Amino acid sequence: MISKSERRFVRLNRFTIIFTLLLILAGGIVRSTGSGMGCPDWPKCFGQYIPPTSIDQLPLGYEHHYIEERVKKNERFARSLEKLGKVELAKKIREDKTLVQPESFNASKTWTEYINRLTGAITGLLLLAIAAYSCIYRKTATRIFVLSIINLFVVVFQAWLGSIVVSTNLLAWVVTVHMLLALVLLAILVYTYDYANQRLKAPVVVISKVGWLKVLIFVAIAVNVYQIVLGTEVREQIDFISKSLDYQNRPVWVSKVGSLFDNHRTLGIIVSVLCVLIYKFVMDKFGGKATAIKVSNSIIIVLLVQMVTGFLLSNFALPPFAQAMHILFSTTLFTLQYYLYLLVYRANTYNQ
Repeated sequence: MISKSERRFVRLNRFTIIFTLLLILAGGIVRSTGSGMGCPDWPKCFGQYIPPTSIDQLPLGYEHHYIEERVKKNERFARSLEKLGKVELAKKIREDKTLVQPESFNASKTWTEYINRLTGAITGLLLLAIAAYSCIYRKTATRIFVLSIINLFVVVFQAWLGSIVVSTNLLAWVVTVHMLLALVLLAILVYTYDYANQRLKAPVVVISKVGWLKVLIFVAIAVNVYQIVLGTEVREQIDFISKSLDYQNRPVWVSKVGSLFDNHRTLGIIVSVLCVLIYKFVMDKFGGKATAIKVSNSIIIVLLVQMVTGFLLSNFALPPFAQAMHILFSTTLFTLQYYLYLLVYRANTYNQ
């Protein structure tokens, strides 16, 4: 008999997936508005739990104080990189003069970053609640319990990495790793949700095999993840170009990215083609109100929105709202693809 606690776990897990996507949207807004350094310290903001709204609320000499703290944190990070054999990266951090340049106070950017951090803190609490709730599966579904605990460690590491993102002034490769860890969080959440949810249902044997469809979805996921990585690198290149042009002449920024942007766009086309093929095959293989059909429909809708935001970014001078939506829907697409993969994987034995 299924307990009420298991049903609550499924609902909490589903809500946390949605809230994590909102956190990614908040991060995208921070990135697109250049608010990443709105708070020069972490986890507080200008040494306060509630950030200031005007410059007269800041302590005298705050710029130099936070630069000193940033230098100390970066030195610790550089030493850690050296121990891992990343000597050149450590040297690059120590020699980066932009890390000792103070950011001018901007209340709008400060509160944008603060809301992003607040969303992250709530996400952390939700993951803590999931880890606590997962104790009910210790004997009956151990993998749910273990993965929920692992995800708790992942989010703690993600929070620490967020502090490094701030102290290194949005160092390019750190931002990319930060994004990849967000995908890891989502993947674990989707897996535990799916596994726990299926325990609430009675499986039915499937006649036809769909192993090849599973492989196709896996390939689509891999290409999409690589496209997301290239997208973060495109954004990093855009940041470099915009700074070199003193944030002027915005319409030419994309054209100066070069082959990196072309590769990102080409991968986007490949992902689109794969998603359409997968949609057709899912429609052929699954019938009625199968969950796989519903997820496939959602994938097509998300894909269309993603294409529209990509078009706006490449042809209309990178509007900030389109940047944030592009990041949100790329990760939403990943989430749905992975969920579909789990559904199809299980359909080799069971039908939803």
